[in-house]
Amino acid sequence: MTRRARAFWLEAPGAGAIREEELPAPGPDDVLVRTLFSGVSRGTETLVFGGRVPPNQYAAMRAPFQQGDFPGPVKYGYLNVGVVEEGPEPLAGRTVFCLYPHQTRYVVPAAAVTPVPPSVPAGRAVLAGTVETAVNALWDAAPLIGDRVTVVGGGMVGCSVAALLARFPGVRVELVDVDPGRAGVAEALGVGFASPGDALGGRDLVVHASATEAGLARSLELLRPDGTVVELSWYGDRRVALPLGEAFHSRRLTLRGSQVGTVSPARAATRGYGDRMALALELLADPALDALVTGESAFAELPDLMPPLASGAVPALCHRIRYEDDGTAAAGHGVA
Repeated sequence: MTRRARAFWLEAPGAGAIREEELPAPGPDDVLVRTLFSGVSRGTETLVFGGRVPPNQYAAMRAPFQQGDFPGPVKYGYLNVGVVEEGPEPLAGRTVFCLYPHQTRYVVPAAAVTPVPPSVPAGRAVLAGTVETAVNALWDAAPLIGDRVTVVGGGMVGCSVAALLARFPGVRVELVDVDPGRAGVAEALGVGFASPGDALGGRDLVVHASATEAGLARSLELLRPDGTVVELSWYGDRRVALPLGEAFHSRRLTLRGSQVGTVSPARAATRGYGDRMALALELLADPALDALVTGESAFAELPDLMPPLASGAVPALCHRIRYEDDGTAAAGHGVA
């Protein structure tokens, strides 16, 4: 029996299409997953859609199950939740998360999927990849009890970091964004909110996730002497200038990069990628994180949806894609 699926491909920068795929037969250590939901972030994925990955970052920016190459055609994505239809007994019938692109069904090694805890709805579990980034960032940042922390940039990653920081004892968290509409999200997450001009200063730690030059400069301004900015933004092919000739040295500030591609050195000796993902899914039991899912569309709408998502015409944190079982598992069934 030939198994088939449908997948979303970036055909060229700014243009996507749904292609028919033929799936390999799963081996004894593989799983066949039927997708329930996938997620589109307006961060890295929309940079990819716009063809803004610099050539010297092609290798570093590859997603785990990417097919094709930048700038396109390429099948790209990393927020996928589905049900195991075939696989080893412990996983059969389980809801799982996988760093897989937007596709109705797929076959991957069983080790590539992480079971979703019963306490986490499948629709919320699409956030796992972003919450995993937040976990890694906080391993890098190492906030202390009672710290004054600001998150600059109320996108999907910044809001995930703020949500986790809100659970730290005594930590006072402020989310800063140019969009006043993010105030409602901050309230749902249990953190304060301010515009860049009204943000509190004297911060012990600032996590920057706005992917703007102005946001990074403002992050440095908000620090107390000897404070630290942890940089989570990825700028694609843009250059960024910083005011390092002003008070950066006299105030002994620190600017530190954080990237989810490797486990934070602070935990690498005792945690692996699987541990980090399992922790992210466990943390998603908090219903407050539903505030990060700001829209939903059917899979068939993706080619028309991605251009306005990438341009910002459709405002979103995580836009969730839902899948109906269209019968493409076996040959002979129609494929749209």
